Amino acid sequence: MPSPTALTGRALAAALTMTLVLSPALAADGAPTASAAAVAEAAAAAVRDREGIALTLDEREMRTAGIGTTAVTPETGEFDLSLPGTVAIPPQQLRVVAAPAGGLVETVLVAADETVTAGQPIVKLRSPDLVEAQRQYLAALSDEALASDRLRRTRLLWEGRVTPERELRVAETEAAHAKSRLDERSQILGLMEMSEAEIEALRTTRKIASAVTVHAPISGTIVARNANPGQRVEPAAALLSIAALDPLWLNLQVPAARLPAVTVGSRVILPAYGVEGRIIRIGRTVDAATQSAVAVAEIDAAGGAVRPGLAVAATLRIGQNGLPQWSVPATAVVRHRDRAWVFVREPTGFRAMPVQVVAESTATASIRGRLSPGAQVADRGVVALLSELAAADQD
Repeated sequence: MPSPTALTGRALAAALTMTLVLSPALAADGAPTASAAAVAEAAAAAVRDREGIALTLDEREMRTAGIGTTAVTPETGEFDLSLPGTVAIPPQQLRVVAAPAGGLVETVLVAADETVTAGQPIVKLRSPDLVEAQRQYLAALSDEALASDRLRRTRLLWEGRVTPERELRVAETEAAHAKSRLDERSQILGLMEMSEAEIEALRTTRKIASAVTVHAPISGTIVARNANPGQRVEPAAALLSIAALDPLWLNLQVPAARLPAVTVGSRVILPAYGVEGRIIRIGRTVDAATQSAVAVAEIDAAGGAVRPGLAVAATLRIGQNGLPQWSVPATAVVRHRDRAWVFVREPTGFRAMPVQVVAESTATASIRGRLSPGAQVADRGVVALLSELAAADQD
């Protein structure tokens, strides 16, 4: 089998050959020569990711630099990552109750943090807008009755050949328009929180009401109260906010370096409350100030023990997701070109291999990368190897 160094040489030679072949064609098409350099750089980067960078050192040089090695340890199962989080209400479970019409808040029938059921009366308003809407409904009701009566009489005359068909069509059009206006006024009253029974009572008694009762649209808890008795409100002004508080969301602040290890479905635990959940969404943007992204977990409310706004310490349980994972001393991991690397022992020296750090403490680091069981990585004297890597990566 050819050595990794030979593989690296052939891969780089292939990348260089491709670049030389493409360069004349690119120049002929008028493309900038920088494109050829970009192709070569991309090919070289792919080789580095797959095969690493060979660093040639003899035993004397390693002893002089004080380089020592240790074997990587395979990791199995799951590991825990502690993260801060805040409990929040899922937006689809929050409803803002708005004033159906402008007017005066007469009574607020519920208090903050009170539990309500769907259809329960929560606010009473006195509204001149409601009075006007009822008046217009009654006017539309009268117009519809007159138009229907006119249509009936015109149809009888047309059937008796007393009036032309044109007048019948005019009467039919007027009756249809009157019916549409009546339906419109009825829907407006419905939007103003008048029930079908109340609208029917208005139709039969023609008695106008000056107050309207607002009902809870869903069952839940009053999480915000914006209106008080005696307050004047505009149409659509927020009166109350109602939310269903089970399940809840947990917004976790995940450092950008840990994002590759977090997946949808990862298990989340709140040890202080005995609550568990699962990651349902991972943010696509990173906050510039904190260099973290938000991962959202859905959790159980635990009978009210976990509440919106609560700041918690959460444990995110991360699995291997089918990728090989290794434990190495924290000193074995170095940073170069915004990436993490380890130095794997070879007969001719070391090979710098890019890795992904999924967890790190002061003593150890959990990494994912193209390593073999029993591989020896440098954990002492890595500064000298980092200098060699920087020099080799410039070539």
